[in-house]
Amino acid sequence: MMPFTCPKCSTRSALRITGSLELPSDARSDEITLQIVACEQCGFAGIAVYEESRRGSLDSDSFDHTGYRVSARDLAALRKAISQCPQPGNPRCSCAAHRRYGRRNAAARWSGLEDVPLGQRFRMVL
Repeated sequence: MMPFTCPKCSTRSALRITGSLELPSDARSDEITLQIVACEQCGFAGIAVYEESRRGSLDSDSFDHTGYRVSARDLAALRKAISQCPQPGNPRCSCAAHRRYGRRNAAARWSGLEDVPLGQRFRMVL
């Protein structure tokens, strides 16, 4: 997986995706991936969300890749959920992790992190 710049120590190519959970598409995005990210240099860890949409004209692909600082408790809960999933790369998996983090709201938009207090947002910079 591609390395990113760490939002804490600014070391280039030190922030890596260490876990991920592919989630079902929603009313806006064709791909949604919930990720754990960690810096090999300073030990920073957080979560990231990658969303990609291929809707519209052929050249209108768009994506958003955003990181968030979260509490150690919420990070550990996500790490445990991913580790217990039998198929983290399968958005159609029906395990507890996919049910919990793959929720949608009444408008059919992904809302799997609505009860996770998200801290400071950071850009996932290659």
